[in-house]
Order: sequence, then C-alpha cells, then structure tokens
Amino acid sequence: MAVRPPMLAGMIRLLALLLFLALGIAPAAAAPLCTAGGAGQTVTLTEGGRGLAVFRPAALADGARAPLVLLLHGSGATGAEMLRDSRLAEAAARHGFRVVAPDAGIRHERGYVWNIPGVPTVSGRVPGPGDPDDVAFLTGLIDRMVGEGCVDRTRVYATGLSGGGRMTSWLGCVAADRFAAIAPVVGLRAGRPLATDPQRPDPATCRPARPMPVIAFAGDRDTTNPIAGGGASYWQYSMHAAERRWAALNGCTAVPVTERVAPNAYEERYDRCRGDASVTGRIVEGAGHSWVADNDVMWAFLRRHRR
Repeated sequence: MAVRPPMLAGMIRLLALLLFLALGIAPAAAAPLCTAGGAGQTVTLTEGGRGLAVFRPAALADGARAPLVLLLHGSGATGAEMLRDSRLAEAAARHGFRVVAPDAGIRHERGYVWNIPGVPTVSGRVPGPGDPDDVAFLTGLIDRMVGEGCVDRTRVYATGLSGGGRMTSWLGCVAADRFAAIAPVVGLRAGRPLATDPQRPDPATCRPARPMPVIAFAGDRDTTNPIAGGGASYWQYSMHAAERRWAALNGCTAVPVTERVAPNAYEERYDRCRGDASVTGRIVEGAGHSWVADNDVMWAFLRRHRR
C-alpha cells in the first residue's frame, strides 16, 4: 500500500519524537515571547508558522506584567507592516503597554487575511473548515503570554485596520472573556449582515459573554467601508447600525450624544451601559480608508477598562 505524503510526514514526526525520548532529549519548548528582543525594540518572530511582530517598551523590565494590545492587520498585509504603519509602538513606548501584531492564517497575494466564519474574504471566498482558526490562534497567543507572566490578563485589548477591524469586532463577539475592550479602525462590525436585510446586523451572530466596551475610528470619505453602509458583501450595514447594536448588547440606556472633539473630528457616544461598557464612534472628517485612529485617544479609552 502506498503511503500518502501527510501520513508519511506524521510517521517522520513520530519517529523523531521517539528518537528524542530514546536519547533522553526533550523537544525544545517554544521561546518565551515576553523577553523576545531588546526592551524598546520591535522584533519579528515565527509563532505557529506565522510571522509575529512584538514590541515591549523600554521602561518594562524582562517579564514585567503589563497591558497587552493585540494589533490586527488589514486584508492582504502582515503584522509587521501594521505595526509600522499604525505607529502604535510609539504610543506603547509613551504609555507602557505591550503590542503584538500577528499575521492572519490565510494567505492572500503578498500577505494574509483573517478567518471570520461565514464571511467572505477580499478574495470572495468564504473560509472553510480546513482553514486556520484565527480565534483559537489569537486566544492561545494571549493565554501563552499571560502564562509567561508578562501580561495582565485583566488588561488585554484588540485593535485592527479594515479586515483587522472586522476581526477585532468578531473577537468582541466570540471571545469577550479574553478582552477588556476593543478598538476597530475603519472596520466596526457587530456580527454578520442579516440575510433577509443586509442593512442590519444579524443578532444571532454576535452574542458576547459579557458587555464589551468599544471605541471605533473611521473616516467620512472612506469608500471601501462607507460609514453610511454599502460596499462589499461583508460590510453592507452602516457604522451607526454597528454602534447601535453594540449599545444594545451592552445595555446602554443614555440617549446617544454627538459631540465635536477636534477641529476635524466628532464622536457619537452611547453611555450608561452595563459594566461601564460604553460605545464610542470617532469620525475623522476628510479621511479615507486608512489608519485614522488617534493612538493616544484610543489608549485613553482602553486603559479605563479591565475585565
């Protein structure tokens, strides 16, 4: 009987393990993420076959417990590119939080795209059961760093651009037990579009286990993900609809308030929410589909929340 390549690879791995054990050699454990690279530096590693850009502020000693911000790249990009383009490491250096920017699991052109079940990627293909489970990978990454003792498990946050913003929103829906707050950038969602009315989120596809504080950033000239809705099939409903849905999920009872907060920016806020899980949409006038977040404003919101 011919041995299939996957079966052969499995047999080789098993034989290698048996050889290690026979020689009294334990397989090498994964290198600690908490002490990777020098303090104040960005280092790119490989974790589970994926690229991973890691930054820790110079003020943090090796292994010091600190908040963690998970930074998710846009479709077709990489974590290292996202960390560079967002300049989030500069904010982390000022405020003392760690940043980890991983690659998504599905290859697309020169980069990667995130697996949000039931939602097509920018290629138009809906991920299948054979595609990598990004939620499992990301939550496992968090658990590993918490286990290493350098991350405060009550102060883990997520942010991301475009497709990474949609993935950030999805984490808020399905992994609320890991995150204290989320901050999608040009990609706020609250579940998949409703099949019978794509202009509304489907309530069945976003049921977080706890109230989730949200701050979202967008540009009013974004034609890829227009704040008024439309665009690709995975956008459809408006940013306002997503905000309203998160406010409902969080039990917000105050009348929404719109307030100018900068010469070129205004905020839409929902307050008096369960667990202080307020919802804020910050719109930058004249901005398009790019990293429009004010990183200091983002951190000021995130740091208020623990789980």
